[in-house]
Amino acid sequence: MYVAHLSLQDFRSYATAEVPFEPGVTAFVGPNGQGKTNLVEAVGYVAAHGSHRASSDAPLVRQGAPRAVVRAGLVKDGRKALVELEINPGKANRARLNRGPVPRPREILGLLRTVLFAPEDLALVKGDPGERRRFLDELLTLRAPRFAGVRSDYDRVLKQRNALLKSAAAHRRSPGPEVLATLEVWDAHLARTGSELLAARLELTAALRPLAARAYAELAPHSGAADLRYRSSLGDDELSTDRGELAQRLLAGVEAVRKQELERGVSLVGPHRDELVLGLGDLPARGYASHGESWSFALALRLAAFDLLRADGDDPVLILDDVFAELDAGRRSRLAEMVSPAEQVLITAAVPADVPQELSGTSYAVADGKVVPA
Repeated sequence: MYVAHLSLQDFRSYATAEVPFEPGVTAFVGPNGQGKTNLVEAVGYVAAHGSHRASSDAPLVRQGAPRAVVRAGLVKDGRKALVELEINPGKANRARLNRGPVPRPREILGLLRTVLFAPEDLALVKGDPGERRRFLDELLTLRAPRFAGVRSDYDRVLKQRNALLKSAAAHRRSPGPEVLATLEVWDAHLARTGSELLAARLELTAALRPLAARAYAELAPHSGAADLRYRSSLGDDELSTDRGELAQRLLAGVEAVRKQELERGVSLVGPHRDELVLGLGDLPARGYASHGESWSFALALRLAAFDLLRADGDDPVLILDDVFAELDAGRRSRLAEMVSPAEQVLITAAVPADVPQELSGTSYAVADGKVVPA
């Protein structure tokens, strides 16, 4: 699978843009602030229906425009497909496949798979637990698009349950039987949807663990060993991935903290409270890893995701957004060797010298809103 063509209309800084691609390496080179990242962000949006730089769609639409359109021509095993996403802030986005409308954009998730590394990924190591939970959930959805629905269902249940708890806490009195009965209904929903999400995260962490350790060892051979561990709000016990057993554990967990939840007005047990713990040697990476170690660990997580997706079938498109300028010569060369076998690699860089010789290929100059062959 590779991207053969990208067409933009009113996306970020581009009124229009047309960019052809080939398999192999494509580099976008130009000064900062000229729109390099906007191009690879658009490719990532086709795959994930979200941006790695913005939590909402509004910033993706060019100022003054009512909507943005991203079209990507894809090629898989010689077969072509055209994916079109219309981004409508404040309204429902729309999607088309081969010029025919699809009922929901979610239905074309999985047609294109990308792994994108950007400077923002330092938050995977240095940031809050929510960054690492998001990493797991996005990778789950790339591997099995149905998890977009699982996560959406869990978020909806959590929102309703929190609203009920908040209302009960606001009255500052013991909840009546009607409130408790309603809460038990939402407990069951939380256990059902939460067990599915929790089991999938546990399985994913187990699959990523050796891949991330190997990638980190290749990138930083003189540093400590990298490790991943999933820490659940249910405690430090070894958890089964049996959905029914996890649902019972979640039900028991919310029952055990019922009083505290009613007092605080928030759900205290569930996947939304979990953490992916990153270890480096005998210490947690967060707070102890140096800048270089943190950068290498974040890269290792993305490379592990790439290896896992590749093992599932087709190579995902690998996107390296302003990565090499942050690496020393040794790490730069090792990373280039690791990613060069990928079917398609998209790179952004401020100057040509930032692109390793091992990754020579097609190059575009990006400046003043224009993308031209270099």
